[in-house]
Amino acid sequence: MKFAFSLPLSPYQQFLPPNLQESGGDLKPCFKIRAFLSRAQHPTTFRKRHPHYHTKKHKRFSEEDAFPSSLPIHSKNPRAIYKDIQRFAKENQLKEALTIMDYVDQQGIPVNPTTFSALIASCIRSKNLTFARQIHAHIRINGLENNEFLLTKLVQLYTACGSVEDAQQVFNECSCASVYPWNALLRGTVLSGGRKYRYVLSTYMEMRELGVELNVYTFCNVIKSFAGALALKQGLKTHALLVKNGMLGSSVLMTSLVDMYSKCGKVKFAHKVFEETLDRDIVVWGAMIAGFAHNSRQWESLDYTRWMVREGLYPNSVVLTTILPAIGEVKARKLGQEVHGYIVKMKHYSRQLFVQSGLIDMYCKCGDINSGRRVFYGSSERNAVSWTALMSGYVLNGRLEQALRSVVWMQQEGFKPDVVTVVTVIPVCGELRALKHGKEIHAYAVKNFFLPNVSVSTSLIKMYSECGNLQYSIKLFNGMENRNVISWTAIIDSFAENGCMDEAFSLFRSMQMSRHRPDSITMARMLNFCRETKALKLGKEIHGQVLKKEFESIPLVSSEIIKMYGSCGLISSAKLVFNAIAVKGSMTWTAIIEAHGNSNLWRDAISLFNEMISLGFAPNDVTFKVVMSICDQAGFVDDACSIFKLMSQRDEIKSLDECRSILFGLLKRCVGIEEALRFVEMSTLS
Repeated sequence: MKFAFSLPLSPYQQFLPPNLQESGGDLKPCFKIRAFLSRAQHPTTFRKRHPHYHTKKHKRFSEEDAFPSSLPIHSKNPRAIYKDIQRFAKENQLKEALTIMDYVDQQGIPVNPTTFSALIASCIRSKNLTFARQIHAHIRINGLENNEFLLTKLVQLYTACGSVEDAQQVFNECSCASVYPWNALLRGTVLSGGRKYRYVLSTYMEMRELGVELNVYTFCNVIKSFAGALALKQGLKTHALLVKNGMLGSSVLMTSLVDMYSKCGKVKFAHKVFEETLDRDIVVWGAMIAGFAHNSRQWESLDYTRWMVREGLYPNSVVLTTILPAIGEVKARKLGQEVHGYIVKMKHYSRQLFVQSGLIDMYCKCGDINSGRRVFYGSSERNAVSWTALMSGYVLNGRLEQALRSVVWMQQEGFKPDVVTVVTVIPVCGELRALKHGKEIHAYAVKNFFLPNVSVSTSLIKMYSECGNLQYSIKLFNGMENRNVISWTAIIDSFAENGCMDEAFSLFRSMQMSRHRPDSITMARMLNFCRETKALKLGKEIHGQVLKKEFESIPLVSSEIIKMYGSCGLISSAKLVFNAIAVKGSMTWTAIIEAHGNSNLWRDAISLFNEMISLGFAPNDVTFKVVMSICDQAGFVDDACSIFKLMSQRDEIKSLDECRSILFGLLKRCVGIEEALRFVEMSTLS
């Protein structure tokens, strides 16, 4: 596989028929066609460049030649010039618009605020700081530096371009006490992204201290900043202030509060605000549906979508891109087909690439890769996002080679893999042990300046480790400028998986001393290593840190603690941890069963499994594999047969074949080959 791109067609080759595009041999016809196109599209320019075309003398360079599309600016009145500038601004041709601005400034023609507003709006879309400063200079030249409307727009422009310093300087020039420049400063800061919560909070507090009359848009911007920073405490204070001032009649504010509480993980608070909203539009519904989906409550998000439809509001593209991943997570394929039918019926949605990508992802998560492929190849337009969705679908369904080949096919269609594509395909190289392909993708990432990205570096660390090249993983980790908890966990995993447990434990100590303290995932991984190496002392130490950080309520962490104590022979400690868990689930029940099995308390393990069933907990794939393995070790034939019968009644169990082979071996060993063969025959018929 070559991770390279085919060279794009040159400008003149794009107009040629396919046979001439592919030949690349005879250039004379190409140049003839090029000349013909130039003559057809720009006859005036053609005549100027080819003096033998007519008998007139070559025309001297004049003012109109300095402007785009040969606009006769010198012959137009100011109102017509304003329209030309606004048209170029609307078409995002800022360079051409500013060329005309230079001319009108030289000629002393004044420009009105409406024209500057169009220029600023175009510059906000492009986020070009150089053009922003040029527009600001033209505003000063025209004597409009004290215009409140334009100053407010300039504040928003500079913050959109990422220059908070320039925005603050313009803001300081505003002499009025109006709320609008303040709102522009807040909105621009929020939209510019980055971790600017403290700046927004200080601006908000200053507004209150100065007695600026806050309006709905002020609070919307502030609450949005709190949502991004997960600042629940400040959000609660602001909510209380809104209640006190009687400003909760606005659906915009209620939507902001629903979004803030959802992002802070307080779905009950978000739901309470939603219920208090009297005039519910599609935006409020969408915020509540997204709140459920982002907090792993997919079924509730789908139920609320049905409720919204019953209320007479139909999903828009934003709601669709929210519920499609939720459908994939719960594997509700039939419901996904209904949503697909609605998307096809609403033709303008089916043409939107991000909706198509959502459909591909949904079908692949439901295990229907063929339907996902049909959506992908049935689309007239594709982009890097839809290609990445298909690759991710191949990975989810175990088609790793196809995922790797898709990178080449994607490039053959002329699409460049982006950061997400690279992060998706690097783990495939690790699983396939395809070191050569991994190195090619690594080179592509370096060439396209992706490597400062922490996700790319972390994926490469894991890939090289899985391919047995630990030195490359170490070199990548040492060269990372911005490490995070995930990259630390990845390098610790790399050492542990390559048998260097002492180095892994040493790195864990170093991580604790760094500013990136271990999170719940890191703790769970370290507890797993302690279980494998019987490192009881370190396991107890990590257990203490888990209690200190209040991670014990996380099922993954508590399960690893139980299994660690069970593997180290301290079944009493495992029971204490299990009994202390307030809300138990399938994962923690499986852990205590496995702990008893590792301590050779096989009958107690089977009793715990029966207790789990009687209490209404649903065993998962891992639970059945653990219990069947315990039956195999203990020689419990009758228990194994009844457990396998229970498995057969559940369609969602994926480990059925693996457990069938375990039972076959148990029957063959304990009962005889004839009974084992009879079991195989009966299970095949069923």
